[in-house]
Order: sequence, then C-alpha cells, then structure tokens
Amino acid sequence: MPSVAFYTVGCKVNFYDTEAIWQLFKNDGYEQVDFEQTADVYLINTCTVTNTGDKKSRQIIRRAVRRNPNAIIAVTGCYAQTSPAEILDIPGVDLVVGTQDREKIIPYVKQLQSEREPINAVRNIMKTREFEELDVPDFADHTRAFLKIQEGCNNFCTFCIIPWSRGLSRSRDPKNVVNQARQLVAAGYKEIVLTGIHTGGYGDDLDNYHLADLLWDLDKIEGLGRIRISSIEASQIDDRVLEVLKASSKMCRHFHIPLQAGSNEVLKRMRRKYTIEEFEEKIKKIRDFMPDVGITTDLIVGFPGETEELYREGYEAIKRIGFSEMHVFPYSKRTGTPAARMEDQVDEEVKHARVHELIELSEAMQLQYAEMFEGQVLDVIPERDEKGLLGDGRVAGFSDNYLQICFEGAKDLTGKMCRVKLTKAGVNTNEGQLVRVLEELEETSQALA
Repeated sequence: MPSVAFYTVGCKVNFYDTEAIWQLFKNDGYEQVDFEQTADVYLINTCTVTNTGDKKSRQIIRRAVRRNPNAIIAVTGCYAQTSPAEILDIPGVDLVVGTQDREKIIPYVKQLQSEREPINAVRNIMKTREFEELDVPDFADHTRAFLKIQEGCNNFCTFCIIPWSRGLSRSRDPKNVVNQARQLVAAGYKEIVLTGIHTGGYGDDLDNYHLADLLWDLDKIEGLGRIRISSIEASQIDDRVLEVLKASSKMCRHFHIPLQAGSNEVLKRMRRKYTIEEFEEKIKKIRDFMPDVGITTDLIVGFPGETEELYREGYEAIKRIGFSEMHVFPYSKRTGTPAARMEDQVDEEVKHARVHELIELSEAMQLQYAEMFEGQVLDVIPERDEKGLLGDGRVAGFSDNYLQICFEGAKDLTGKMCRVKLTKAGVNTNEGQLVRVLEELEETSQALA
C-alpha cells in the first residue's frame, strides 16, 4: 500500500484543506503515515502570512527531501501560490500546486511516477471566481468539525498578502454546505465551526443569499448541537445575523471579531474599513442581543506609525470595549505589502513591551469574563486529549461561549454534550463539575417513550 505524509503550516483553513487532500489520497488507496516516517509521497501545505511562514515552509520541505530522497515531494498552500519558482528551486521538489486545482494532485502524482519531471501547476489565482469543492466527511483529531464555506478576501489590508495567495472572495454553494453539514452530523459531530479566509463575506457573490440565510438553513439540521463562526468582521454582523443569534438555540454565544488596532489613525493606515467608534457601537449592539456573549479578537501591535500616544489611545479603547480573550501579535513585515514599505517602523523592543502589556490585559479580561459564569451550568463538549495533558479521569472541552472547562469524567464522554457547572474561573482554563450527560438523558427518555 503506498503511503503519504502531511505537514501543515498556518491557519485553520490550511488544516481543513490538508484533511480534504488526505481524502483524495485515501480514496486512491494510500495509507497515511507520520511526517517523521518514510513515505512515498510527502505533501507540505504552506503558509505565507509572514516572512517567517515562508521560512518555516522551506525548512519543512527540506526536511521531507532528507527523510526520503526518492519520495515525491508535493507542495501546496499560500506560499506555493505566491512563490512557486522559489519552491521549485529547492532540490528534490517535484510538484507545486497553489491554493486551487487541488483535485488534480493525484493525477499529477501518477504523472510523476511515470516521468520524474518537476511540475509547476500554479495558475493566476486572481482569475478564479469559483469555490473549489473539497469535502471533508471526517476529522482525524477533532471533536468539532470544521466546514469551509468561503475562500479568498477582497479587503487588501496594507499588512496582508492573503488576497494575493487566496484570490478574491468566493462562496461555497449553499446546497453543498448544508449537505456536508448533514454528513458531519451523521458522522457523530455535535458542533460545526464555519470557516473561511473571510468567513463573514459569505454570500457577497451569491444572488440574494447571505450568511444569515445559511445560518437559518443550518439551524434546521436535526441532530446538530452547535454552530460556531470561526471569525467574522464587525461590519458583517448585520441585523439579520443578530436575529439568528437571538432566535436560534444552536448559535454559539461567541464571536471572534478581529479589531487589529484600537486607534483610528492606525486603523486607517492598515486600511481597515471602520473606525473604533463604529466597532464599539457594533459590539454594544451584539451584547444587547446576546448579553453573555464571549467576544475574542486579534490585535497587531507596533504597526508602522503607531506612536506611544496612539498605542495608549488604543489601549484605553480596548480596555473600554472589553474582550473575553485577545490574540496579540507584534507587527511583522511581510515583503510585498504596502505596510512593509512604510516609514516609521516601530522598534522591536517597543513592540515586545507593548505585546507583553496587552497579553497581561487579555489575561485580566479573560478571568473577569470567566468569573461571570462561576456557579452556572454550561453545555460542554469534551475534546480528545491528544497530548495526554489531563491525566486519567479528567476531560476538558469548550462551552458555547468558548470557555475551556476541565472536569472529572471518563474518556468516553469525548464528543458528547455534557452539562457542567463552572466551579472555579481561571485564565485559559476553568474548573468544573459534571452535572449530567445530555445524550444519555435523551436515550433514556426515548427508551421510556
């Protein structure tokens, strides 16, 4: 049986795409082996969001070549899309496919098996208008299923290379999204996470069908416990989306809404299409609709031109808005983007100090948010303890508002909807106590009926 090994660098969408490519290999009779083992084919799914992403991708490619010089080395993903020639210059690389045409990977591998001539299969992504249909009926390592509904982005923020590596925004056909959601529920998944490069842009290229319509269609799926949106821009949470939140029992009380900076001056330089006042107003509106909602965010610190005064202004705005968690990144130059060419780049040490200060603020806000739920009973779906960090007799999972809760329970609770009382709030993880398992209750009531 031929073998294939995968390595994924980068975001959730990349992990989804790797799972989809694995399905293609699996259907062709391959077995999957660990990347550190000898395989017949190595596939590296690359990232180019920062210069470091490029560098890491190159290191992994070289590692695969060393592992088995006779193997077919295939490279896909964002770095492959933007720099195919750079990748083909690495001795031992056989195939480069970008962020489209992934369904042709198996035919290319067969071609390489008969004639070993390197193939550059990268096309101009900016001309692509169709969503590439790649189904993932099962996820090897997760209790939550990811469902990719959208690809590409039209925003062209000054720090970001992604529109050039993923192309413009395109939505997946609603019928295909719903069908795949049904398959995932049939496979036993209780929670579906809707994901994409610019997820909230879903429907912008469809006729009279928007994100709110998709959420209603997913809400009707029997057996689906939770619907979570992986990331969404504040402007895309319109009144119709808020109505779904209010009326659907399946929508998670959690949004990841990237703010990126707390100062209007910096937001403008980033080419973000909102002011801090508009952002704050939208968050207030969401909280009116859903009072206990958890809102997490992304922040870039030390963007070119962020003076101490602008940073302080941003810090106060962030504190005022309040988040349940923040992902804080120091600004990192991405070659080929307008921000990398800007003058007044911020000193690395200054960036580091600001990141540190915002992480402290994030931890304080995390604790404050979690403390609101002490003594409350929340629905938690325990996840697999991949790394064996919890030890025997303990499980952990996320509540619908994205609090991670650890509690005593057997491993067979994994993937089941449990009612758990939050007993002690913490930063990153909270302590809880199992009240009951919802599915067992359902089974009992069905048996009695």
